[in-house]
Amino acid sequence: MQTARQTETTRAARVRVWDLFIRVFHWCLVACVTVAAATGFLLGPRWTPLHLIAGLLALALVGARILWGLCGPTHARFASFVRGPGPVLAHLRAVLKNTHERRYLGHNPLGALMVVTLILAILALGWTGLEVWGGMLKAGPLAFDTSFDTGLFYRHVHQAIAIAVLVLIALHLGGVILESRREKESLVSAMIDGEKPARPNDVALPERRARPRPALILGAALAVLAGSAGFGFSSLPVPNLPVTPAHFDPAYASECSDCHEAYNPTLLPAASWKQLMATLGDHFGEDASLDPATTQQISTWLQAHAAESADTLAAHVLRRVSAEHPDQITATRFWKWMHGGIPEETFKSAAVGARGHCSACHADAAAGLFRPASISVPEEAEN
Repeated sequence: MQTARQTETTRAARVRVWDLFIRVFHWCLVACVTVAAATGFLLGPRWTPLHLIAGLLALALVGARILWGLCGPTHARFASFVRGPGPVLAHLRAVLKNTHERRYLGHNPLGALMVVTLILAILALGWTGLEVWGGMLKAGPLAFDTSFDTGLFYRHVHQAIAIAVLVLIALHLGGVILESRREKESLVSAMIDGEKPARPNDVALPERRARPRPALILGAALAVLAGSAGFGFSSLPVPNLPVTPAHFDPAYASECSDCHEAYNPTLLPAASWKQLMATLGDHFGEDASLDPATTQQISTWLQAHAAESADTLAAHVLRRVSAEHPDQITATRFWKWMHGGIPEETFKSAAVGARGHCSACHADAAAGLFRPASISVPEEAEN
């Protein structure tokens, strides 16, 4: 049983290494990365809004960490742990030989390299994610100047970086386990209570006091600047969007909506609309014939505003029609892939009505956008 003096000595032998900000940042970033990985790799497009939120929060956290790396206390500052290749290789040799000549209270050189690499990787994930958001979903601050093809390219880059981040996290966890065993201390506990035991071979660092006021002022200024820029760029007009329902041809809107919703013309290529309008006498088993003048007017308008005229995700994927049924949106490979897991009962429910009733679940179907944030399956259809 410890005496009072032994207890006091034990307490005095512990050193505060990680301040509150570092600990909160660490676990919040863990949560954001976990949510982003789960929604990005495991869950469907309906979870894209949560994926975006997690990514933006991760970006904000990393931005705050960079500021704290300049203004924080001793072990939080980059100047205290970012080192060149020499110390990194020396520490790696010490790990391989299992020697303990020097012990770093804060980040050791290998851990510091991992911290910097993860920060850069998350910044790259954030940037590429904004490019994907702007190019493929036509939303966000980069939508005004990002084409679909550019967004698609960055999607591949984004996925590659995300996989690399998962590999880095696995290496980081392995390093934490190895270093905890090697130094006979719990690095996880240290990131919870912020303390580590002091030892004679600890590397001495110059004491640096935290400067929270400059960090808060600069952080607030950068947040206002980023928010203003994001809002301003997001408000710029986005080129090559589908024609809006307000600008639908009056004849098309009135004639076609008598039997079904008036689909945005970007959901089929011009050749499919031409074929569809030429066979109205047998329109999916119904006679939907119109007078020649009206037929020609609608056909010309549909072809002029077909999938080839827009740069959206829906326009790009749905222009690849089925060879057997080139005039059916629901016969395209992409539509089948996206809706393959939905039970037939959902489509037959009163809340949906049919496979082709897009607006039942997509609030922006008429606008031809089909953004994940606009998906909402009626509760009656899911029950």
